[in-house]
Amino acid sequence: MKRLLALSAFVAGVALHAAMPAPEGFTSIKSLGGIDEYRLDANGLQVLLMPDRSAPVLTFMVTYRVGSRNEVTGTTGATHLLEHLMFKGTPNFNREKGNNVDQLLERTGALYNATTWLDRTNYYQTLGSEHLAMVIEMEADRMKNLYLKESDRRPEMTVVRNEFERGENSPIQSLIKEVYQAAFVAHPYHHSTIGHRSDIEKVSIEKLRVFYETFYWPDNATVTLIGDFQTPEALAWVKKFYGAIPKSPQPIEEIYTEEPEQLGPRRVIVKRVGQLGVVAIGFKNPAALHHDWAATQILADVLTDGANSRLYRALTDKGLTTGVFPYNGYFRDPSLCLFFASLAPGATHEAVEKILLEEIEKVKADGVTADEVNAAIAKELTALAFNRDGSFAIAGQINEDIAVGDWQNFVQIGDKYQAVTPEQVQAAANKYFNIDQSTTGWFVPIVPGAAK
Repeated sequence: MKRLLALSAFVAGVALHAAMPAPEGFTSIKSLGGIDEYRLDANGLQVLLMPDRSAPVLTFMVTYRVGSRNEVTGTTGATHLLEHLMFKGTPNFNREKGNNVDQLLERTGALYNATTWLDRTNYYQTLGSEHLAMVIEMEADRMKNLYLKESDRRPEMTVVRNEFERGENSPIQSLIKEVYQAAFVAHPYHHSTIGHRSDIEKVSIEKLRVFYETFYWPDNATVTLIGDFQTPEALAWVKKFYGAIPKSPQPIEEIYTEEPEQLGPRRVIVKRVGQLGVVAIGFKNPAALHHDWAATQILADVLTDGANSRLYRALTDKGLTTGVFPYNGYFRDPSLCLFFASLAPGATHEAVEKILLEEIEKVKADGVTADEVNAAIAKELTALAFNRDGSFAIAGQINEDIAVGDWQNFVQIGDKYQAVTPEQVQAAANKYFNIDQSTTGWFVPIVPGAAK
């Protein structure tokens, strides 16, 4: 615990300073919170290094700035399906040679995987530090030399389709998807990362190749290395294996679509097999790097975090819900701050929704107390410390900040929380938690065998 709190204090308090001198072929960009940023001159690859020699392990993560926000109708889910195909090998690393990704990494005892989200895709390995050169060579190779075969797409499509079906069977996941699709009509956050079933099944290998050839370039990627390594040696390997890859031959298109102003409340109802209902209300929130984002997170905590939170006292303590929780979207573009209330037996959607909105209106009218804000800030700072325990946890958090547009927010977010005042929380409630910018979703369970 002492190590976690020390890490949190260190990361929060370190000022910006010049990065270490860069070896030939790199430019030093900046250093902040113990993280050194370099740029590989040959192709613009961003490199983030954070040495920690407390244990002989490290995490190597590659973040590509491509996610489901880069998809359109017909290719929804393509980024995620391509992520699966990234494990199918290259001419240099393949199953026939006995050195495919899985074969290489399982021999080392590595923990490894990949994930796709709205703004990014990442690939990572946590393993003994003596294997660093191997993982850099493998990741650099599959950045541009990937097999993309129809014979691989077909079976992998069924795996992704199974993931889709599991999500459809989850009341919360299916409700989130429907709420987002109602809340966003123009912006690509409308599409869930898993995609639509028909797109998953029918997207061609040619379209997946277009995605790969459009977005998988060093100048659209960040390499993050956390743990036990020597900086000069690590940079030399990055240069050796990534340096020969050219930058993208043309500028990678930015997403310029903005969601038009919402002119009234929206509502969706999801009816599926289940036992208990759920009420979800989402309000348009600011982008992750916006100066108001921290205030919306503290507001969400005041309303829902813990037995002393306002919605817990108003709903759960009174036997109307089994629990309440928020999901404040942390994304590159404005998204949603969602509140979920899981109904207790006998409670009605109408009653729970009414009380939830009334509690939000009380905050807008009367504000919140300093004690409530201070407690929420303390919880966020504690969560930051626990969520950064170990090289993978740190790399994963930095990955999300790369995705939203600035890795430095990894260091700065603690200070942003501590700067939030009760007045800013009330102002955020009035600015963002407006019923005309809301989307409400009900999960209405269909109980098997029950009379209709």
